[in-house]
Amino acid sequence: MNIVNAVIRKNAKSIDWRALAYFNTYRLLLSGLFVILVYVGQLPQPLGSLDSRFFSITSHVYLFLAFLFSWFIRKKNPNFNLQIAIHVLVDIVMLGLLMYSSNGLGSGFGLLIIIAVAGGSILREGKISILFAAIAALFVLGHELYIQFFRYFDTVNYIHAGMLGATFFVTAIIGNLLAARVRETEALAEQQAIEIHELAKLNEHIVQRMQSGIIVLDSNMNILLMNESSKQLLGQQGEDTNKIFDFIDNYLKSYINSWLIDDGKQNVIIKLREGDVELQVSFIKLTLVSNYQILIFLEDFSRLRQRAQHLKLASLGRLTASIAHEVRNPLGAINHAGQLLHESETISLEDKRLTEIINDHSLRINNIIENVLSISRRGRATAEQFDIILWIEKFISEFSARYNLTNEDIEFKVNKKNISVRMDPSQLHQVIWNLCENAIRYSKDKPFITLFCDISDKTKRPYIDIVDYGPGISQKIMEHLFEPFFTTETKGSGLGLYLARELCEANQASLNLHSTSESGTTFRLSFMHINKQDELI
Repeated sequence: MNIVNAVIRKNAKSIDWRALAYFNTYRLLLSGLFVILVYVGQLPQPLGSLDSRFFSITSHVYLFLAFLFSWFIRKKNPNFNLQIAIHVLVDIVMLGLLMYSSNGLGSGFGLLIIIAVAGGSILREGKISILFAAIAALFVLGHELYIQFFRYFDTVNYIHAGMLGATFFVTAIIGNLLAARVRETEALAEQQAIEIHELAKLNEHIVQRMQSGIIVLDSNMNILLMNESSKQLLGQQGEDTNKIFDFIDNYLKSYINSWLIDDGKQNVIIKLREGDVELQVSFIKLTLVSNYQILIFLEDFSRLRQRAQHLKLASLGRLTASIAHEVRNPLGAINHAGQLLHESETISLEDKRLTEIINDHSLRINNIIENVLSISRRGRATAEQFDIILWIEKFISEFSARYNLTNEDIEFKVNKKNISVRMDPSQLHQVIWNLCENAIRYSKDKPFITLFCDISDKTKRPYIDIVDYGPGISQKIMEHLFEPFFTTETKGSGLGLYLARELCEANQASLNLHSTSESGTTFRLSFMHINKQDELI
């Protein structure tokens, strides 16, 4: 607040000096007019009617002083209050002398003195305005006294002088009141302007720091405003705005036009062609006086999916906790009974085969329960920043030892070095392990697996491709690939890929089927850019 008051005081002083300069401009024009009339040689009555030579000298002195005041005003020295006092006193004296040389009060110079007193009262508040009025009244009264005692042939008009003096005081009081009101209004306007400016700066800072992307378009689809988040979400680099314009032209225009005619959706999900970025786009129409603007919100859909994922896991946790006990107790009894039957000496070989089926499927059901419970029990992701190249090399060593793989069985390719990612290492291990197990299961020829790590040129997001060399995935299976409990194997639980994607989304990463053909399938795990990643919830 002190800063605001200081700015207001500074602006008020600037306005005061500007007003004083305008007042002196009036003085220059007035005195200059008198000098021009003197040089023309045709002074209109009653100017200089009593003493034209004295009128000429006074006019020149008045003009000189006006120019001198201009120089002092530009220098702002001496101080403002002193300059006002000097200016008004000079006006009263000079106009009084011009009035004398023009045959007294009847010349009309008293009105000009009223203007001088009014100007001084407006520019300088306080009792000094009454002093200006008093000096002007005394000067007029002194003029009449001089006429009475030293110029016997002129008529003295004390009533006119008294009325003019009273007018000086009324003018000073009214000018003082008006000046106070104007200054209060100016101070309030200045304070409101500063507060509005500060509020605008605050709003701009908030908009620029928001995680949601914001774009404002006019009715002709021209960009009026965009924040940093929108640039990052669309992958804009530096000052290059081509991606923003391409995004609006290629993606948004059709949706906006449909929405404007109440035929489209207010919220749409858009998958960018560059990379695996999905955006939720919302439109709001801002109605102005003569036109309208369109406010567009961009949200990274992976963040929204992550929040929904936590809600879903919380609900799943409550569900699995309630049914685990109810299912496991009878399942344990069935499994135990099957084992007892299998160990019985009186059971036939055909019946023993049935008991093996009972035990196998009991174990399968138990595994499904364990997998579902692992989803609900999964703790909060503890993200760490690490070099993904070194991490994959350690992973390949561990995975190869587990499945007795050689360098010919598993390949690792990389284009760039020192690629950093931010993710929970244990959950990343679970995802890659699951995908590599699937690759071994479906690959026909060596190498069974190829891991390829790089950074996308378009999205600048690190990614890992897990490639197998199997028969590919049909379109029918592709539609249900990441659904829970969907499997094409009799012994599978159908939760592997579902769990892998859930773990990725919990870390603001994404797992997608990148490509598939008769010669193999590629799954791509795309990490969130480190500089754009939120703290994991």
